Amino acid sequence: MSKSQNETFEPYEPHDPYGPDTSVHTAETLPYGMYRDTYRPAYEAQAYLVTEPVPPRRGVSGVPQADHARSAREAGSVRDAGSARHEDVAPEGEPAAGASGRGARRRKLRCVERPDSAVRRLLPQALVVAFLAGGTTAFVAEDKAIELTVDGRQRTLHTFADDVHDLLAEQGVRVGAHDMIAPAPDAELASGDSVAVRYGRPVRLTLDGTRREVWTTAHTVEGALDELGVRAEGAYLSASRSQPIGRAGLALDVRTERAVTIMADGRSRTIRTNAATVREAVQEAGIGLHGQDTTSVPPDSFPRDGQTVTVLRISGTREVREELIPFKTLRREDPTLFKGAEVVAQPGRPGLRRDTYLLRIVNGVHQKPRRETSEVVRKPRKQIVRVGTKPLPTSVAGTGHLNWHGLAACESGGRPHAVDPSGTYGGLYQFDTHTWHSLGGTGRPQDAPAEEQTLRAKKLYKRRGATPWPHCGARLHG
Repeated sequence: MSKSQNETFEPYEPHDPYGPDTSVHTAETLPYGMYRDTYRPAYEAQAYLVTEPVPPRRGVSGVPQADHARSAREAGSVRDAGSARHEDVAPEGEPAAGASGRGARRRKLRCVERPDSAVRRLLPQALVVAFLAGGTTAFVAEDKAIELTVDGRQRTLHTFADDVHDLLAEQGVRVGAHDMIAPAPDAELASGDSVAVRYGRPVRLTLDGTRREVWTTAHTVEGALDELGVRAEGAYLSASRSQPIGRAGLALDVRTERAVTIMADGRSRTIRTNAATVREAVQEAGIGLHGQDTTSVPPDSFPRDGQTVTVLRISGTREVREELIPFKTLRREDPTLFKGAEVVAQPGRPGLRRDTYLLRIVNGVHQKPRRETSEVVRKPRKQIVRVGTKPLPTSVAGTGHLNWHGLAACESGGRPHAVDPSGTYGGLYQFDTHTWHSLGGTGRPQDAPAEEQTLRAKKLYKRRGATPWPHCGARLHG
């Protein structure tokens, strides 16, 4: 190769930023077994080697380094034979043909790497680097730093969750219907967000006498009252405001301060109280209740805000009264008696009830007697009456022409139930009981119908004539 051809190329030192330095001039010969293997196959060669003779130097093992460099150059020439072209190379120590006066200087072997080979070598590495860089960027972008506070306990964590619901599920935080989550469970997460969870606690609240169960996320009694909107100034609390509320909850009795007006002995007093009963409110007003004194509302009732309570000064006595209980009458049919006849088989007797009445004077005014107790001393007895169903006979032979109406008018004034002043005789014809029964009558004659009394009188006339009626018998023929 001529000189002009040699001057066309500038000498260079090959350098691969991804591989080890292949310069043989800097390699140090080490003893056997003390150096690492630097052999690479021919397809991994990255550049042609440029070598130049150097003065022989003794290595560690005493072998001249020039021999080692020569063997390296020969190996490099073999590896690069298929991918590079060479300039004329003269044997070591001899000038090349057509060389200039530079023969005294060292001769250099220069090799040029083909551009397409370098591209093919660098492309896979670039793809791998780009893939790793993109994956790392995506990994970092999905990772979020979140500040999570669960029932007052705060911590910062890293998560790949997309929303609050996924974050709580990932962290094993179980929530219920009465728990508070901020932001909402479906809110999306971004790095730097804060998520708070506050557990609900049941409170069995009795507020001014009304009992109910409520839920709160507050940790103390004071926080629960603020959350529920209960005015605590001047109120009675069954627990201190600073008492903590556990997950199991607690029972809380609250009586707020109320304005109550008490009227007693002609005076009116308005007080502010958190008393539990009207009786306590009256006592706080400095008013005493004595004896039968009471209030216009039940003393044990709960005093309401704005309520007016009147104290009643009561005096009086109790009175016992006995009252009769009327009896009932039971009527029974009797076929042995003529129709219209009624006989009292069992006289009735009224019962007796003993009542106790309270006679009160309230604030100087007499009240209507009020019955307090009632006791039945004797139960009433029913009266049983026999009612005849037997048909009456039409007449008695030999008596139809007599004036029975005139006889009845003379004896009783024509009244079937008439009784003489002595009580011995009764009815239209003034029968005595013995005579009446002998004629087939039952009971008292004055209780029998008029027709039956006339029939019995006709039978008596058949037996004895007009003798039973010494004063009025003459009327039968008049």
